[in-house]
Amino acid sequence: MEGVFTGKEAYRQHFDPKGFFNVYPPLCAVIQEMFHKTFFVDGIRGDTLIDIGSGPSIYQLLSPCEFFREIIATDLLEQNRAEIQKWLKKDPEALNWTPMVKYVCQLEGDREKWKEKEEKLRRTIKQVLPCDVTLANPLDPLVLQPVDCLISSFCLDSVCKDLPAYCSAVKNVGSLVKPGGHLIFVVNVEITYYMVGPHKFSCLCLTPEMIRDAVKGAGFEILWSQSLGLLTPVSVCDAKDTIFLVAKKPSETQ
Repeated sequence: MEGVFTGKEAYRQHFDPKGFFNVYPPLCAVIQEMFHKTFFVDGIRGDTLIDIGSGPSIYQLLSPCEFFREIIATDLLEQNRAEIQKWLKKDPEALNWTPMVKYVCQLEGDREKWKEKEEKLRRTIKQVLPCDVTLANPLDPLVLQPVDCLISSFCLDSVCKDLPAYCSAVKNVGSLVKPGGHLIFVVNVEITYYMVGPHKFSCLCLTPEMIRDAVKGAGFEILWSQSLGLLTPVSVCDAKDTIFLVAKKPSETQ
């Protein structure tokens, strides 16, 4: 499978949300610290935030739910969207995000407010939509008003076969952001694959310079980026580093 691009159909057939949940989210504490800094310290806020490629996850939305009236979760895969809906509806079979919720509440100063945090996020997630970042409008056929902030974590590099496709995808998702709005990427560096259960999924091998150039090429100014180091065990992923990047689309008056 080395060197073979795993396209959309392979994801639809083989991506197991529970297998993903059992390995990757518990490793994301340092990412939560970055989201806490971005929203609580740097003060990024607004009306609407969209998360592109949410997977089956809600951990990345725990900090921004305090600063946005509406959050839209999205994913290509029906099985991932179904897992988010289970959590929203308190389905007893839903993935258990409570340990991560408690950690975020601890960052915010009160670990015991985790139940309130869960309810706040459930109220704030207004839609869970299909998306495809390879389309000029990733939410096609739905057309949304441009949003104040867009998050995308570990998404675009896993669905783009080459650098031109990646740059195009960054432009596609960037078009969803209004002038003056923010884009936040969490991207694996120099990764070629990751494992979910027995299945290997290919990734585009990107350097930090390629990532930054793609963001700038999509019309954004990079405010800051930080290397987070290696977050995943080598047994499931060959990433060399992880980059957390915050960028801003210039306002129309600039």
